[in-house]
Amino acid sequence: MTIAVTGATGHLGQLTLAALAARGATDVIGLARSPEKLTGAARRFDYSDPDSFDALAGIDTLILISSSEVGQRAPQHRNVIEAAKAHGVGHILYTSLLHADRSKMQLAEEHVATEAALAASGLSHTLLRNGWYGENYDSAIASAAQSGTIAGASGAGRIAAAARADYAEALAAVALDPGLQGKTYELAGDAGFTLDELAAEIAAQAGRAVEVSHLAEAEYRALLETMGLPGPFAAIIADSDAQAANGALFDDSHDLSRLIGRPTTPLAGIVRAALG
Repeated sequence: MTIAVTGATGHLGQLTLAALAARGATDVIGLARSPEKLTGAARRFDYSDPDSFDALAGIDTLILISSSEVGQRAPQHRNVIEAAKAHGVGHILYTSLLHADRSKMQLAEEHVATEAALAASGLSHTLLRNGWYGENYDSAIASAAQSGTIAGASGAGRIAAAARADYAEALAAVALDPGLQGKTYELAGDAGFTLDELAAEIAAQAGRAVEVSHLAEAEYRALLETMGLPGPFAAIIADSDAQAANGALFDDSHDLSRLIGRPTTPLAGIVRAALG
């Protein structure tokens, strides 16, 4: 069985290749715009370039890692799905968003469109709806350890984050086990945490007090813009945080830990890695 991984030079893509190798997979191909950056079998592949779609020839299972180009994801993913069908790909694993079908996060829209495209294609597929990556907090954690302050709009909402490596292991587990395929998984960390709990853990590891600034969505967006984030991206981050206050990034199904066969990375581990 030949498995291919899109976005193979990205953070999740590289971890997924490593997880597949750790589980003994040998017939794996990395798909990337710059395949020369990869070791092992690799092919040039660009979500937006039809000339690269022949890279899907001979692929049995395609791990479609969502594009990093927010705003372009829906058409890019549709391109890949259509090309996969044309080239006889047997099964697609897609990294969607936690509770995409009912999420009010702006980020959900393109994932919902991709899920619909997969359903319409008639291709066999599995939806792995990923929650928040612990690494999303890396810069905030490092900054808080230095400044003694952290800000956000998530209020008392619990965020069930897990490390990217946890999600990568889940992709590998499903890709290598047909019995796990054809389902929808809500993937998240085993235990959620609030912004206050995140601050407390940073304080414990950094050895200094960390104050929390609870902001409204518009205030948080403005703060992110002052930190150099482009307006549209700041809006998406602020919206995600505000929706987290309403539970958008929490799930207690434990699908993720069951798939990987171990507990997910806890808050202490997320903070430790960020400060490492």
